[in-house]
Amino acid sequence: MARAVPLRRKLIFTGLAWGCGFVIFFPILWTILTSFKTEGEAVAIPPTFLFFDWTLENYGVVQERSDYLKFASNSVILALGSTLIGLLIAVPAAWAMAFAPGRRTKDLLMWMLSTKMMPPVGALIPLYLIFRDLKLLDSHIGIIMVLMLLNLPIIIWMLYTYFREIPGEILEASRMDGASIGKELIYVLAPMAVPGIASTVLLNIILAWNEAFWTLTLTTRNAAPLTQFIASYSSPEGLFWAKLSAASTMAIAPILVLGWFAQKQLVRGLTFGAVK
Repeated sequence: MARAVPLRRKLIFTGLAWGCGFVIFFPILWTILTSFKTEGEAVAIPPTFLFFDWTLENYGVVQERSDYLKFASNSVILALGSTLIGLLIAVPAAWAMAFAPGRRTKDLLMWMLSTKMMPPVGALIPLYLIFRDLKLLDSHIGIIMVLMLLNLPIIIWMLYTYFREIPGEILEASRMDGASIGKELIYVLAPMAVPGIASTVLLNIILAWNEAFWTLTLTTRNAAPLTQFIASYSSPEGLFWAKLSAASTMAIAPILVLGWFAQKQLVRGLTFGAVK
């Protein structure tokens, strides 16, 4: 039986949670507020929080100067493309590791996770030369493959964790009924792991959407996503903070909306199997 939590402690923990949430969200809030300021107010000392002359001029300038829809469509293509290809590879891999493990399965999982510890700049020069020789620079397929490989270890690890919580006897029963491996994956395993797959998809989309290092390095115009759109407002003349904030707000708005509406599914998937 769960122990009752005193009201005072509950209020303290709730206040701490709200405080931590506000601290984490404050940079985003400040960026949004700065996007409605003039350039002078954006760099004013002391800074103004709410009491300033609100203006939409920065958004008009950003939209007039840059083709926002083109950058946004590139971000959607790269995020969805890398996620789809990653799932096609990760689902069978996670199934094999969860239900047909070998002696080196755990070592393989740790090796995949260790690749995330390598600094991206360590692979920059060879990857850039490969892309140059294969004419993949500033191409959708090239960036999709990079983002897919970048997030593949996380996708496999998450799916492996979810699949481990599914009783193997259910899959054995489907095989006794004559289901092939493909039908087992599609009609038995996938429906049971919907929360885990959904949260994995959402997390991968967020990671691919926010990736800046590789997209800034390997794209210039044709396949440039919203990270390139933001970086274009850093010029030798200086940083125009109000316009840069407007561009950043336009870039993060779609993923903020997606995260807001999918937060229940994301939390449910991330905590799948946490309580026995």
